[in-house]
Amino acid sequence: MDNRPKPTGKYAVGTITYSLYDGRKIACRVYYPVNKDQTEGFKKPAYFSPEMTKSLSKTLSFPISYKKIEKSGTNFMECYEDAPCEDGKFPLIVFSHGAGSYRESNSFMCIEMASHGYVVIAVAHPGMAACVEYDDGTFEYAPKDLLKKTYDPYWKGVKALMKLMKAKGTDEELAAKHDEFQKTYCKFLNENLILWMEDTRRAVEYARENLSYMIDFGKGIGVTGHSFGGITAYALCQSDKDFTCGINIDGLTIGDYEGKILDKPFMQISCAQNLNVETRVLLYHTAPVYKVVFKDMQHLGFTDMKHAIPIKAVTGKLPDDVMHDALCKCHLEFFDTYLKKSKQESELVSSDKVTIDVL
Repeated sequence: MDNRPKPTGKYAVGTITYSLYDGRKIACRVYYPVNKDQTEGFKKPAYFSPEMTKSLSKTLSFPISYKKIEKSGTNFMECYEDAPCEDGKFPLIVFSHGAGSYRESNSFMCIEMASHGYVVIAVAHPGMAACVEYDDGTFEYAPKDLLKKTYDPYWKGVKALMKLMKAKGTDEELAAKHDEFQKTYCKFLNENLILWMEDTRRAVEYARENLSYMIDFGKGIGVTGHSFGGITAYALCQSDKDFTCGINIDGLTIGDYEGKILDKPFMQISCAQNLNVETRVLLYHTAPVYKVVFKDMQHLGFTDMKHAIPIKAVTGKLPDDVMHDALCKCHLEFFDTYLKKSKQESELVSSDKVTIDVL
């Protein structure tokens, strides 16, 4: 029985992919609204390839069996390949996965947003993705020493990060400690942040030239991402006028932001254990900033792995359906307010599982 989330919006969802090979290669998947009466005859794409399951098993140190997934009958995505886009143009949201993750890491969330009237482009970033699947049939895997590269030196960096996660102090004091941490240990991450920002710009440039029939660029561009993808979302909102609002899903705030003040609406989503290393977003802003904290969550629980890895120590104790509904509601309420502008203000309120403050 397939208990994975189904899209709840007024639209079905179509999908296409495109790869860019000029210079640094990237691979993108587009999710877009489709009339529910126009899906007959279009197949649903596979969720996992054999190459992807093999790569993720190594990256996550958790066995993911392609044969078992195929046998279960759930190796498909709840969208339709090459289905015709619904008439009209829709606001654009760009999504980036986390380090060591993959393009479809938050596919359920991306599909849900598309079903509510958004075009969503998910970008695969080579060099730090578990596996990038290109349209010419080739694959690019993460380097074997990716984990050791994240901090330099690695073990000292890990110990410093763990200490920072348990530190006490005001948001300002914790942000200052985090800045000192990244200056000391995060050269590799800062270098790759620049690459990921450029990957995102190139994905959007292609969309401007080839997908303008479905995208309303006049509303600006929303951006979101998990972990390092969330870091990228924050950096783009700080530096690029085209990105008008964004969401960081449980990512640190790597990057040089000294003297910068964020003037765009932004949302920081966190699990409780990572709050200390995500405080910068809450400071130095002139537009509304949302502080959203999920209880009983772990870092990977914000991704599709919540539905695939039945280990609470990895994904958290919060039920997968509760996580999905809350994460999607945060995105839709935020982007409906600040990107689509279909409402005056968001209707997000705290619950016993998710606390929400607007700063």
